[in-house]
Amino acid sequence: MKSGKILASVLAASLMLSGCGAPLDTGKKEYPTVGLFTLNERSKDVCYSVSVGNAIWSIILIETIVMPVYFIGWSIMNPERMKRSPTDDCSIDGK
Repeated sequence: MKSGKILASVLAASLMLSGCGAPLDTGKKEYPTVGLFTLNERSKDVCYSVSVGNAIWSIILIETIVMPVYFIGWSIMNPERMKRSPTDDCSIDGK
């Protein structure tokens, strides 16, 4: 029984360390994930979307307090793509 708890703990720790947020690498520059505490660092030339995985992890790990603060504060939005034009509104059509 004790080895099962250890295995579950190691599995949970490895899943926490492999977050769902992913930066966008364009070859010239890397755009990191952003959150509520880093919204002012968001690039105006990149389209961002909510990281569903990080939102789910925030809910699952709500009792830890630290992990939801990290996910929501620094890593809740993933950079998806570069904007195609100054009028690109990041919709599916990209107009």
